[in-house]
Amino acid sequence: MTVKVAVVYYSATGSVHSLAQAVAEGAVSAGAEVRLRRVAELAPDSAIDRNPSWRQHADATASITEASVEDLAWADAFAFGTPTRFGAPAAQLKQFIDQAGGLWREGRLADKPVTAFTSAYNRHGGSEATILSLANVFYHWGALIVPTGFTDPAVYAAGGNPYGTSMTGPASDGPDTAALEAARYQGRRLARIAIRLLKGDRPADAIAPDGNARDDLAATTSPSA
Repeated sequence: MTVKVAVVYYSATGSVHSLAQAVAEGAVSAGAEVRLRRVAELAPDSAIDRNPSWRQHADATASITEASVEDLAWADAFAFGTPTRFGAPAAQLKQFIDQAGGLWREGRLADKPVTAFTSAYNRHGGSEATILSLANVFYHWGALIVPTGFTDPAVYAAGGNPYGTSMTGPASDGPDTAALEAARYQGRRLARIAIRLLKGDRPADAIAPDGNARDDLAATTSPSA
């Protein structure tokens, strides 16, 4: 079974871009069809031009398709990537997410697995807080959060972040091999869980023939719990 995974990210100087590519590679290796999408840049050219690494990356990735809300409607699962901004997602990614209100109201984001990854210059630069901040959005969507957990040696090798893959250090240092391998694992894990959900791989006795949760379960649960 082929699942559709949207990898949507913002990257200023390239670290999150590298992670996004690795997540996409992992999902593809698990049999997923993937759309790798960068969100729109909000910063003015004058700000980008003051940082040569930022300008170089912006020019190098200009050919990557810009994310649209339609990518979220298309996907069976999502992976979101962002650098940390004071322990929160970058404004560019948040602005894209804010456009998804229509899909949210229609319930088209609910019950879809979602995961997140990030990058920070410093080891304690807010990576976990940024991923947890994104989780607040996923709760509102009713999406199914898929963390990396401590479920594979690649997670430990990359520093042991159970919330999602994080890369530390400047992009100029080059790709972090361990973090990229953890990101590939994260993409595989997301795709595999999405496949299981689409196959209906869940407890049969909790599902009615029409696919809805069984109402009679309530009758067997103590109201005093």
